[in-house]
Amino acid sequence: MAPLPRLTRRADFLRVAAGRRKWVAPGLVLQAAAGPASEGMRVGFTASRKVGNAVARNRARRRLKAVSAAVLPVHARAGHDYVLIARAGTLTRRYQGLIEDLEEGLRRLGVHRT
Repeated sequence: MAPLPRLTRRADFLRVAAGRRKWVAPGLVLQAAAGPASEGMRVGFTASRKVGNAVARNRARRRLKAVSAAVLPVHARAGHDYVLIARAGTLTRRYQGLIEDLEEGLRRLGVHRT
């Protein structure tokens, strides 16, 4: 399976944040915004210093990448950009819990594909 297209430019992250559609879960924060229709679905990942040192932040991002690869192609609506933000709980939460957090976030933001 091909990896999901990524958000790479800071302007894209700021545009998603400016959309003010977010859902906070114990393991992650999900932000969503309508993206350019030609781009399909794109995803970005971030982890602040609150998560921990560089090793912890990288591990948290890797966990978010794995969860998004499992959930977004199946459940997320195309034509949107998603940003997953790591929290301190991302490192300790069970993998299944992270999947449930992301699925619930998609439902709450109204971008869950049924």
